Amino acid sequence: MTEYFLFIAGFFILITGAKYLVDGASAAGVKLGLSQMVIGLTIVAIGTSLPELMINVFASISGNTDLAIGNVVGSNLMNTLLIIGITAAIYPIHAVKSVYKRDVWLNLLAIATLIMLANDRLIFKGPNIIDQLDGAILLVLFVYVLYLIFSKSNSDQNTHKISQATMSWVRTILFVVGGTAGLYFGGKWIVDSTTVIGARLGISDSMMGLTVIAIATSLPELATSIVAAMNKKTDIALGNALGSNIFNIFLVLGLSSVIQPIPFDISLNVQLILLLASGFFITILIYVGKTSKTITRIEGSILIFLYLAFMVWMIQSQ
Repeated sequence: MTEYFLFIAGFFILITGAKYLVDGASAAGVKLGLSQMVIGLTIVAIGTSLPELMINVFASISGNTDLAIGNVVGSNLMNTLLIIGITAAIYPIHAVKSVYKRDVWLNLLAIATLIMLANDRLIFKGPNIIDQLDGAILLVLFVYVLYLIFSKSNSDQNTHKISQATMSWVRTILFVVGGTAGLYFGGKWIVDSTTVIGARLGISDSMMGLTVIAIATSLPELATSIVAAMNKKTDIALGNALGSNIFNIFLVLGLSSVIQPIPFDISLNVQLILLLASGFFITILIYVGKTSKTITRIEGSILIFLYLAFMVWMIQSQ
């Protein structure tokens, strides 16, 4: 039973550590004179992907690469179908300019890039592996995304209101150090316990990443999106979900594959094609129909149904 305790405790410590690190780093940014926009577009935005990042780093270090890629694909599917779906079902999502002019297309670019880099056998006649060169390409694209965000940012870009401006330097440092420690131990416990639990239940590492871990790491984003929808601020939820997708592929998977090349199981192409189709579907919903630039409650319900159908199929195929 120890591994189950470590699994649950690891997620709690991981999520809490991410929150404290973001709060501490944001406060440090304020003290160093950074604007709220800069902090919101970097520290806070990347902070939403910190749980996935730490799990993938430890998975890569331990050679558990199936878990690493499963976590990214599963998290992105949950962001695209379930989180955006639930948000729209509560209150229709009106996409701001930065989303429909930039984020939806960067999301599609990220997915298409991952499909190309993972399928070397189909394209370059080599082994299907996301190697260090592929990882470097993803990280370069991540830097390019940051450049686009800063160079094209405008008045409708969501920024994070910094509430830690009065935090003392001592408390700021404690938050950063404590948050980093939480990320370290939480991520390590999750990866170690997942391997044991998966082996005991006969569940593959990629399946654990696609389902259990992906859902658990996305719960904070789901909770935040529900609160935003209840406050009729659904544009924030849409931007955060798509931004998390982009960061997960370019930053999280890029860094993971630089640490340890990730062999790609061709069976995961089904999930990648579904992810690409979901990205196109979101784009179509935003651009087409009587409610242009809006995802309605009915369309949100369809997204939820698609995610539940995907989960049922995954469980039955295991």
